[in-house]
Amino acid sequence: MNDGRAQIIEKEEIKFLQFPKEEVLNSKTERHERNRTLERALTLGNLEHQKVGIFFKDSNGFKKVETTVWGLTDKSVILKKSTVIPLERILRIS
Repeated sequence: MNDGRAQIIEKEEIKFLQFPKEEVLNSKTERHERNRTLERALTLGNLEHQKVGIFFKDSNGFKKVETTVWGLTDKSVILKKSTVIPLERILRIS
């Protein structure tokens, strides 16, 4: 994915977005790598309060948010102030 196409947004805007239910990653390998990278982002966020770039797709296209990952469930990524991004909509983490 070309980073230049992603619209940069603030985490406070995420609650106003609509997320389709479809998975954005095609292969099991890509999904495994996403989970591994999210686990690392969670550790960085909790131990070092380090922000990461999360690239995801809502109903209007590609987005990027720079934020700290506070928690993970089997279905979503939890950010500050109970902001949630559905796991299946995340393309990658940088």
